[in-house]
Amino acid sequence: MKHRWEIDSLAGEASVDLGRGLKLSRLASQCLANRGFRDFDSASRFLDPRLKSLADPFLIPGMRAAVDGLFRLRASGQKVVVFGDYDVDGVSATAILVEFLGAHGWRVEWYLPHRMDEGYGLTQAAVETCVAKFQPGLVLTVDCGSTSVSQVEWLTAQGIPTVIVDHHQVASPAPQAVALVNPQLGESFRELCSAGLAFKLAHACVKEGRDQGLTEFAQTDVRQYLDLVALGTIADLVPLNGENRILATAGLKYLNESTRPGLLALREVAKTPSRLSASAVGFQLGPRLNASGRLESAEMSLELLLARDRKAALSKASALDQCNRDRQQIERRTALQAVKKIRAQFDPARDFVLVEGDPEWHVGVVGIVASRVLREFYRPTIILGGDTEGWRGSGRSIAGFDLAAGLRKCGDLLTRHGGHAMAAGVSLPESQVSKFRERLNRIAAETLKPEDLVPRLRLDAACELDEIDAALVNELERMEPFGQGNPPVQLCVENVRHSRAPQRIKDDHWKMWLTNGRRTLEALWWGAGDQSCPTGDFDVAAVPEQSEYQGQRQLQLRVLECRER
Repeated sequence: MKHRWEIDSLAGEASVDLGRGLKLSRLASQCLANRGFRDFDSASRFLDPRLKSLADPFLIPGMRAAVDGLFRLRASGQKVVVFGDYDVDGVSATAILVEFLGAHGWRVEWYLPHRMDEGYGLTQAAVETCVAKFQPGLVLTVDCGSTSVSQVEWLTAQGIPTVIVDHHQVASPAPQAVALVNPQLGESFRELCSAGLAFKLAHACVKEGRDQGLTEFAQTDVRQYLDLVALGTIADLVPLNGENRILATAGLKYLNESTRPGLLALREVAKTPSRLSASAVGFQLGPRLNASGRLESAEMSLELLLARDRKAALSKASALDQCNRDRQQIERRTALQAVKKIRAQFDPARDFVLVEGDPEWHVGVVGIVASRVLREFYRPTIILGGDTEGWRGSGRSIAGFDLAAGLRKCGDLLTRHGGHAMAAGVSLPESQVSKFRERLNRIAAETLKPEDLVPRLRLDAACELDEIDAALVNELERMEPFGQGNPPVQLCVENVRHSRAPQRIKDDHWKMWLTNGRRTLEALWWGAGDQSCPTGDFDVAAVPEQSEYQGQRQLQLRVLECRER
């Protein structure tokens, strides 16, 4: 797929000043400035994120009411049930609060909905089962609940208060909970996922407990939960900037040093590198923890994170690994079917949003399939599978189209919906699928411009091959962890040519040796498919990196795309 290259070139004098102050090369300082860090203080905070820079948790909307509600429950001795979600963020957030509350004087239980039987979030079926099982004095939802207006009303009618800790968009009117801890209600902290919010809630409770002189809180170090915070934050693909950059950076350190039996067992079955990066968390740990919740219930994933016995943890981790293999097979088969169905009728002039479904498609993989379809056609995509009550699905969007807002405009056709601008979930009767597709396409046609439908390739700066060396890569590594909102530095390396014939690798990749006449550098173009290498002089969009093999580091370029000059 050809992209629209967008090369940042706004740094100017700011990059010169940064280079002097931070002792960085011209290219590294230009990349920093182009990402918005144009003064010494902001750039220093970005390159050296520290936990002491975290804001007071009570600044988050709803936090004071949530803490007060929890401490009233603690004093009464009644039970709190942490009601979570079945993805990594929801499971990590649930684990944080179950551990924290249980260690600090609360009677605590947990409940995760069954994807196939109860659906996503605080559904009526799930909340009734939860109440019947535990008879709670309070329900604390994490990573769900912001749109569960009727369910919160039902709980209130039963005399059970609700505290909601969530980062998804909020219904209007909002659920009438005792507290709604959601950064969407304010202007700050919007980068936080539910694992981050759970950490902030634990921190707020520690502050309150100390203010009350309670001994259980005097020696508490909330940093012990940062491994789980990093897990949820990185896996949930929230932006790794603002407070998330601090939490992910510190959390990776704690994750690498974690002695949790569940995490150690998971790392063993996933065969992770000795030093975990954000990439390893996102591509090796996250999918395995997600797997059981995608196919049935996330209980095994939560039990793994809470495990205290290494042998039991290893058994659960191995089961999750096999579950992930099963999920991959189902996902590949479904993706092939979905792409084939869409390609047979796709009209780029008409189809602004793709809505496709099949009653045989497993609802646990439709979100991943939607991502694959989006990459293939570059359109907002909703993939639907069948369940006992109709069609249930998941959507992914592109810049320029707020998917959750679009779903709200289709609310009369839907049974349930919710999520973010870029990802959302939906349920609807099969009879409404055609009307839903038509209306969502009309909404998108009024919103999306032609240029929005051409994928962008954002490049941090243009440079020559001579500027790329090991020292530059070391400077750029200071910008880690990379992820959503802070991608690896991508450069436009101008005016290169082949110093020798490119080599085809396994029919899908290219190995190249690029030169500008003064310097030669090895480059790998993974996933090039049937694209041919350019001839003559050309530019490459690439990520400079150092690969490691048998303890030796080698400088190379990871090519994203080529364009002829």
